Amino acid sequence: MLGGVRMANERTYADWQARMQKVILPKWTELPNFDLYMDQVLLLINETLQPLGVDPVTAAMINNYVKHKVILSPIKKKYQIMQLADIIVISLLKPSYPLDKIRQGIDQVTATGYPKRAYDSFITALTAQLHHLDAPVSISDQDPSGGLTVAAAQLIVNKLRTDELLRINQAQVQPQQIEK
Repeated sequence: MLGGVRMANERTYADWQARMQKVILPKWTELPNFDLYMDQVLLLINETLQPLGVDPVTAAMINNYVKHKVILSPIKKKYQIMQLADIIVISLLKPSYPLDKIRQGIDQVTATGYPKRAYDSFITALTAQLHHLDAPVSISDQDPSGGLTVAAAQLIVNKLRTDELLRINQAQVQPQQIEK
């Protein structure tokens, strides 16, 4: 702040909260129901995730997911709705978990339900937590898959929150160098 006036490029935690409350992530039926080429996939995924401030997805990343069998290979260089959903989930969890753990989690949640239902539950849990950042989160022993979904969403929200608070803190306070 300069003379009690916040500079235009200085964002606050309240600003971030307000941005998160406006985030809308696509449910399964809102994803394209037709096959997409790589450049179309990148455009869709990056436009979807941009409001969250996560790193953009690249063709090399998606090719790596295919190479390591984290997502299914494209058919004739075209990606389908299942792969789009997987790429969204992977992109959100990748900063916190290795790819094999993410795939295990996706497989575990989809073992007890259809991929569409699992993806929609994840998006619903994540969106609810983004829109109500300070609301308590509860996990039931009766629904381990649902608990895994809610915990994954909470992990993403906490990572986004931590990154934003670090950015705000770094803009306000410069750490002192420790002399050797």
